[in-house]
Parts: sequence; structure tokens; C-alpha cells
Amino acid sequence: MQGNRGPRPEQHNHGPPRYQGPPPHHRRGPDSNGQHAERSKPPPDANTGITIDLQAFRKPGEKTYTQRSRLFVGNLPSGTTEEEVEKLFSKYSKPSEIFINKDRGFGFVRLETRTLAEIARVELDDAPFNGRQLRVRFATQGSALSVRNLPQNISNELLEEAFSMFGQVERAIVIVDDRGRPTGKGIVEFTAKPPARKALDRCADGAFLLTVFPRPVTVEPLEQYDEDEGLPERLISKNQQYHKEREQPPRFAQPGSFEYEYAMRWKALMDMEKQQYEQVDRNIKEAREKLEQELEAAQHEHQVMLMRQDLLRRQEELRRMEEMHSQEVQKRKQIELRQEEERRRREEEMARRQEGFKAGFPENRDQDARMHMAGQGMGMNRAQMGGGAQMGGGPSLPSGASAMPTEANPLMAQQERFPLEGMGNNAMPGAQPGFPRGPPGPADFGPNKRRRY
Repeated sequence: MQGNRGPRPEQHNHGPPRYQGPPPHHRRGPDSNGQHAERSKPPPDANTGITIDLQAFRKPGEKTYTQRSRLFVGNLPSGTTEEEVEKLFSKYSKPSEIFINKDRGFGFVRLETRTLAEIARVELDDAPFNGRQLRVRFATQGSALSVRNLPQNISNELLEEAFSMFGQVERAIVIVDDRGRPTGKGIVEFTAKPPARKALDRCADGAFLLTVFPRPVTVEPLEQYDEDEGLPERLISKNQQYHKEREQPPRFAQPGSFEYEYAMRWKALMDMEKQQYEQVDRNIKEAREKLEQELEAAQHEHQVMLMRQDLLRRQEELRRMEEMHSQEVQKRKQIELRQEEERRRREEEMARRQEGFKAGFPENRDQDARMHMAGQGMGMNRAQMGGGAQMGGGPSLPSGASAMPTEANPLMAQQERFPLEGMGNNAMPGAQPGFPRGPPGPADFGPNKRRRY
């Protein structure tokens, strides 16, 4: 039966494959439309016509042409020019710095970004160039510093801002662990060596503080390591020491052997070194905690002292203000006393003036009353002495009118109630005398004495 027939010889895996002809897409024949399809072209070479989109390898806000994008190019053929090196690296970006040492056969190239420099390093390292294999790696950064003893709340931006006082900073990074926690270490990269040297000297001579916590940072030159490429076998020098060490392959030492004994001694030495390092770390940690406690207590005392000084200053200001207020009050009182004395003096002066005026006014009235009463007294004396005879041809008084009644003349009534003493010879009973200025005497009322007013 046909179903029991075994496979054909050409179908076994161990047999040579039979030629089946070109693939269907390489065959020429009529297609569904009756047209002959053209033979497909072979795929282009992977290294020909490759272009790099430079914008795709640029991070937002990334600085360009920094020290991190600087490459070292070694094993250059003698007579290599800068134009040839620029043409070699122009595929990745336009180089901004090209230095060639033709005598020693090496140079430096600075590309636009770190990513593009990494691509150039990977592609051009160990690549043939004018009959030699190029050696490309990242150049050592002489302007990079290692910063230790950083506080916990330091960020990349604050670290860059702090070290910008020494010069332009290209990159500042706070190193964190796998969980993103700060390790107290950082890296600061400057654009040139002078600002890095300035920062190193200033921080070594003084205490550079980044926060309110008075713990200075430690700045040292950055120890750079090549953790990407390492040391390949082709770069090791094949000298006598190399061949001596490579006599035996990697192995475990057999217990009881010579190499096992010394291997264990080396292991004990390394364990002792590790223990001592751990002990030193514990001592440093205890000393750090003790210093932090002392610092906290000192800060508390310092704050208390500042508060006490501020209180004393405020008390002194208050005392000074009270003194100024008391002086101002005394000045006001003195001014008020002077004003009161001036007012009192004016009132007394006005009172004296008023008293003088009042004292002068009754004297004039007394003089007028004296004149009037003197005239009446003289008339009455003449009437009594002359029996109504007229003196000087004057008219005589009518009968019954020689004496004025006391009811009609109140001054005469007052004279009768209070008779004056020492009246002159001309004074008559019932007549009202005058008001003498001084003590009465015969000189005032003489027969031939005339009053003066």
C-alpha cells in the first residue's frame, strides 16, 4: 500500500538537500495579471548609508560639548591630520575640539552629547583606520571633584548652585543607592581645571557649609574608573610575568597543600582588614552621633543665649524709651510751669492795673465832692454870719432856704452820724465837710488858705 511507503531519500535530515530552485519571490514568471515580475534587489549593506538623528539622542535640558563627551583616541597612524579625525567623527556630531599629537599618535575629540560620544566609542573602538586598530575611550576628567559628607536634604540643583560660586559647573550629581536614598556622596564637574582647583583649595582651607546644619563637606579629586569596558585580553601585555601567572588555570586550592595554607592566611588577613574597617566605621558612627548630640545641645544653648541677649536688648531699649518718655514728660511739665507762671504774672499785672485804676477813680470823686461841699459850707457860713447879707453883691437866699434839710442831702446826714474830727474854723454845725487827702490840720482850713485841686 502507498500509505506504508517510507519517506523519500531526499526527505531525510542526513541527506544532502536537493536543489529546489530559487525562492518564489526570486523566480521570474507571470504573475496573476500575466506580467513578469522583476527580480528583487539584494538587501543593502548594514554599514552603508547609516544616518543618526542627533535630536533623538539629546535629552531635554542636557548641556552640550561637556567634559563627559570628550573622547581619547589612541594608536593613530603617524601623519594623521585633524581633518581626517573630524571626518571620522562627523557622522556622530560636529566635533568642537580636536587635538592631535602626531609624534605620540593620540588625540582628543569632544562631541555634542554623552550619548553620541558613547555611540562613537562603541563603533570606532578597535576599528581599522589607515592600517591600524583605533583605541577609543572616554578621556579622564581633570576638572571633576568628589564631594563627601553631604547632608540628607541636598539635591542635584542645590549642589550645583553651591559650587557655582567657584566657576561654571557642567554637572552636579548626588549619588543614591538602589532605593533612591542619598549616600552622602556626590560628584561635581566643572568646565575647566582652574575652578576645580579653586574649589579644592577653598574647601580644604575653610569649612564649606551647604545647609543650616554646621557640618562641612569634604572635597577631593575624583577617582575615575572604567567600569564599562574594563581590561580586555588584547590589551594585556604578554610579558614574562604574564606567562608565569598563566601557567595554571583557575581552580580551588586543595586542602593540605602549600597553596591552600597560604591562601587561608591571605583570607584571614583580608578578614582582619574587613573587621578593622567595620570597627573603624562603628567608631566613626558613634563619634558622629555623639557630635550630633553635642551639636544639638550647643544649638539649644546658643538659641537660649541669643534669646537672652535679645531680651536684654529689648529691656535696654524699653529702659531707654522710658527715660526718653520721662524726659519728655519733664520737659512738658517745665513748659507748663513756665506757661502757668507767665499766665499768673500777666493776671497779677492786669490786677495791679485794675486796682490802680479803681484807686484813682474814687480820689477824683472825693475831690469833686470836697469842692461841692466846700462851696455849700461857705454859703451857709455867710448866711449865718450876715443874716442873709450878700457878699459881693450877690443875691440873698430866701427865708427858710438858708439851711438844707438832712433828708434832702444824704451827705450831710452821713456827716452828722459820723462827725469829722479836726474840722477847720469854717466848718459849721449841720454842714457837710469835705474829704481831706491827708491828716487834717490848720494849714488846710486857714482863713486865707485856698484849696488846691
